[in-house]
Amino acid sequence: MTVQVGDTLPNIELRVMGAEGPEAVQTADLFAGRKVILFAVPGAFTPGCSMTHLPGYVTLADKIKAKGIDAIICTSVNDAFVMDAWGKAQNAEEIIMLADGLGHWAEAVGLTQDLAGPQLGVRSQRYAMLINDGQLELLNIDPKGIDLSSAETLLAAIS
Repeated sequence: MTVQVGDTLPNIELRVMGAEGPEAVQTADLFAGRKVILFAVPGAFTPGCSMTHLPGYVTLADKIKAKGIDAIICTSVNDAFVMDAWGKAQNAEEIIMLADGLGHWAEAVGLTQDLAGPQLGVRSQRYAMLINDGQLELLNIDPKGIDLSSAETLLAAIS
């Protein structure tokens, strides 16, 4: 079942790249006492994600943070090495590149999709969330395209 606005989001252990390699992080720690935008993509280095979705957040990060957002997080069902390399390739220094390597986060929030047809396996749907101290305030799911979960849409929603 997909999470709903007003829900407290689950605490899941995921990975970010640290100085010594992948490091465990708890989603509850990332969200506690903070206002966060978390957006999810079906895959790092994929065309729509690399040409439009992540670059939009990179470009608008300062404007988004100026509206009171403490952190911008990008997640995908990819490992920490891939997420780190993708973030570096996209100059995403202001974005936390959060690896959901086993899809546990996507499953816990009810936002998986089966991409077995093109042999990508179970991945995350494309969406964006506004999270305030661990509670879901906004959830925009994109069934096709990037319009609802784009940086521009989220910036307008928090303005």
